[in-house]
Amino acid sequence: MKEINRLRRIVKPFYMAPSLVAKQALSALYFGYLTQWRRLPQWLLKGGKTLPTAAGAIGMGCIGFPIHPVWEVTTACNLRCRHCHASAGKRQEELNTEEGKKLLDEIASVPEFRMLVLTGGEPLVRPDIIELVQYASALGLKVAIATNGTLIDTQMAKKLKRAGVCDLAMGLDAATPDLHDFIRDTPGSYERTLRGIRACREAGMCLQINVTVMKYNYSEIPRILDLADELEAEIVLLYQVVPQGRGGGNGLELTKEEYAHLMDFVAGKQASAVPIIEPTCSPQYWAYLLNKRQVSHWELGLARKVFRGCAAGWGLCYIKPNGEVWPCPFVPVSGGNVRQMPLTQIWHEGGPFRKLRNREKNLRGSCATCHWQSVCGGCRGRAYAHSGDYLAEDPLCFLHDC
Repeated sequence: MKEINRLRRIVKPFYMAPSLVAKQALSALYFGYLTQWRRLPQWLLKGGKTLPTAAGAIGMGCIGFPIHPVWEVTTACNLRCRHCHASAGKRQEELNTEEGKKLLDEIASVPEFRMLVLTGGEPLVRPDIIELVQYASALGLKVAIATNGTLIDTQMAKKLKRAGVCDLAMGLDAATPDLHDFIRDTPGSYERTLRGIRACREAGMCLQINVTVMKYNYSEIPRILDLADELEAEIVLLYQVVPQGRGGGNGLELTKEEYAHLMDFVAGKQASAVPIIEPTCSPQYWAYLLNKRQVSHWELGLARKVFRGCAAGWGLCYIKPNGEVWPCPFVPVSGGNVRQMPLTQIWHEGGPFRKLRNREKNLRGSCATCHWQSVCGGCRGRAYAHSGDYLAEDPLCFLHDC
């Protein structure tokens, strides 16, 4: 604790500069206009929870709110989910506590990083997780934890909030116990996750529900979104399963037709939902909304400031347990390792990061010439999973069929 008290807060708060908050407000308002989101005012009243979570965001992207780092603190997990891209289960090589604190110092030194997501595996099985959260929070970082929720009860939720967690992103893959437990490959996980969700609400943290959309639960998405409404979630991220890790080679990925239908359904559902629903690994969603409204050339200029599509490499920095730094959890191409290189150098100079920041020059196939490139860019993880080339065209793109 003495070490924590000696730390100097070096990360600027989310409201500095005020233009950042203005950009976030503009993003929400324009998104609400495109989706005819009737309950947007009700959602905006929760701004005290959602603004810190999106600290430093400059718009809306395919994986929530760019720009931010994600640290996969461990591959250990108490579940064995059938779709896990990290093939989590057993603990493998990971940064120790002191290396982790050094990494947090480096994250805090990057001016555009205002918030941090800790994920896994299951981050709560890491013995020093509270210590790491306290350290990050003392540096000024807003901390979110992506968790399966099964290890959270009222006492743990309060402990996490006291440590500095402002957002809990809970994985929920079905609205029924049998299907959720099947996908998570663990009996009783559904009830324990709901317990964690309720504890999060009681503790007053921002509640985000993460859903991985796959063949198993595709038809249940409407019920899951209704449940998220009932549970009073502020944010719902609908991750499209990317065929990697345990989710690879087992036919879980949606077809192009199912993907297009899901985007249409989500756009319609947003109108009456309270949570903001953001399809993830789905950069086509923003272009779909614009195309549906037949926006003018002037409005497209505004959209390019609000919607950024695929965030890999320019809006997302993904740090693996062993210190390798990827552009995205679904783009397993390293820009360097924090054990050998400063994170700032990797973020600014790493090969895949530099290439992904110049879509116009580096993307290939239909993504290279697409009218919607600036607001979409195609899913780089899906391109890699299907072709081995993270700059290739997105094989599930349906925009040209609209």
